[in-house]
Amino acid sequence: MRLPIIKHIGEFIDANDEDFVEEAIELLEHLTESRNIKDEELDVIGELLSNMYGALEVQKSVRAGSNRKDALNDFMKRVMGSIDKEA
Repeated sequence: MRLPIIKHIGEFIDANDEDFVEEAIELLEHLTESRNIKDEELDVIGELLSNMYGALEVQKSVRAGSNRKDALNDFMKRVMGSIDKEA
């Protein structure tokens, strides 16, 4: 997950609509079911998906009243906290 990518997707959501991101997620998830996708391509798709899901989570926090910077920081703290727990 990369914060600059999540921020950029958030800007897209602000300018357009989060439905576009949700539909892109559906398409990427569908692609992962193809037998013709290589492991390297699956890794890239997985990274894209995690950034898109992250952007949707941040957007949800912003809609709930958080400012974008706080929503991004809180999201990344949750992600890092969950990674630390797994290690």
